[in-house]
Amino acid sequence: MAPPDDDVLWARDVHYSHGGSPALLGVSLGIQESEIVAVTGPRGCGKTTLLECLSGLLVPSGGEVWFSGMPVHTLTATSRERLRRDKFGWVGDRPHLVPELTAWENAALPLLLTGTGHRAAKRAALDWLERLDVRDCARKRPAALLQAQRQRIAIARALVHKPAVVFADEPTAPLHRADRAQALRTLTSAGRSHGITVVLATHDPEVATLADRTLTLLDGREADSTADPACSLSA
Repeated sequence: MAPPDDDVLWARDVHYSHGGSPALLGVSLGIQESEIVAVTGPRGCGKTTLLECLSGLLVPSGGEVWFSGMPVHTLTATSRERLRRDKFGWVGDRPHLVPELTAWENAALPLLLTGTGHRAAKRAALDWLERLDVRDCARKRPAALLQAQRQRIAIARALVHKPAVVFADEPTAPLHRADRAQALRTLTSAGRSHGITVVLATHDPEVATLADRTLTLLDGREADSTADPACSLSA
C-alpha cells in the first residue's frame, strides 16, 4: 500500500521489540507537512521507540515507515544516516554536544557537515542561538555551560538546517519551567513559520497542548487499541 501523497511521514502496523520485549505492537499514523504532532503516554509506552523507527534510527521488525514517498524501512544503514543528516533534526531528553566545539559550532554542525560555508553556517547558528536566548554562550564549550543552556543549543542544532522533520523526544526534560516554555515556543513557532513537521514525544499533558494533534500510546499500541496486559514493554 502506497502512503497518501499529502503525508510527509506515514507508518503502517509498526512493530519493534527490545531484546524480545515488545515496545511497539502495530502502530499506524500519518503526519502531514508542517503539522505538529504530540506522541503522549506514560513512561515505557513506546514513545521513544516510535520516534526512532520513524526517523530511521531503528528498523521496525514489522510494518512500514515512509518519508515523502521513500520507504525508510527498506533503506540501507548508510542511506538512513544520510536521510537523518539532510532531512531530519533530533532533540533528545539530554543534550549530546561535541565537547571540543563551541556552542555556535555545535549549533552549526548540520550545515557544516553538508558543505555550507563557514560564514553562512555561523550566521544561521547565531540566529537560532539568539532566538533561544543563548547567543552569549556562542564562544563557550559545553563544559562551561549549564544543562539548560546546553539543551537549548541542542534545539538550535536540530533547527539550524531547516529540516523537513524535527523529532523531539522529551526535549524539555532538563529545563526549568520558564526555559521549557521558551524552548517549546521556539520549536513550535519554527515548525509553523518554516514549514517544519514536528513530532514531539512527551508525558507532560501541558506540552501536548501546543500540538495540532495528539497520538496517545499505551503499552505499545494506540490508546484506542486493545493492549495485551501480559506484555512487558520498554520505551
